[in-house]
Amino acid sequence: MSIKLDILSDPICPWCMIGKAHLDAALQDRPGHPFEIEWHPFQLNPDMPVGGMDRRAYLETKFGGREQAASAYAPVMEAANAAGLGIVWERIATTPNTLDAHRLIHWAGLEGRQPAIVSALFGAYFVEGRDIGAAETLLEIAVSADMDGEVVSRLLASDADLDDIRTRDSHARTRGVTGVPTFIVGERHVLPGAQPPELWLQAIDEIAAQNA
Repeated sequence: MSIKLDILSDPICPWCMIGKAHLDAALQDRPGHPFEIEWHPFQLNPDMPVGGMDRRAYLETKFGGREQAASAYAPVMEAANAAGLGIVWERIATTPNTLDAHRLIHWAGLEGRQPAIVSALFGAYFVEGRDIGAAETLLEIAVSADMDGEVVSRLLASDADLDDIRTRDSHARTRGVTGVPTFIVGERHVLPGAQPPELWLQAIDEIAAQNA
């Protein structure tokens, strides 16, 4: 019996990438896992300008200065290294508006291509340092995951699903979500944060025992 696993995430959130890596490690160890996974929108910076902003300026503004930003990111970098993610921090020049990236994830879900798109967005931003707020970058990512480039290009140039993404983001906040990643298991159990692989293995084994 399959179990719905809803994941609220933002493709510029390093803890989301770490959380995905931990989940993926567990799923690889349990190929018969029961999870039916769907990714949902949550913008870390819903008021970010359309063109984004300089990442250093963003971090220093968010954390109150350069030293504070470095201190805040130390555990993130440690966790990312432990997960073997190979993030290249110095390549990330821009903190983008992720509304269009969330639209792409939504469209990918309609085609059953969410895993590939989510992974590609994380890789593009954190490893390649690309601007995932730019339409041309999103289009290249879509095509790399075998989505129809002409359709995606047309959708990105329109207002398609903008209101839907904003509404879903807002709905998550009204239900108490304040940060990501947030995992919702079976529409009942909420797990905030980048949970370790051991927790996911335990959850999978417990679900398997219950199903048996």
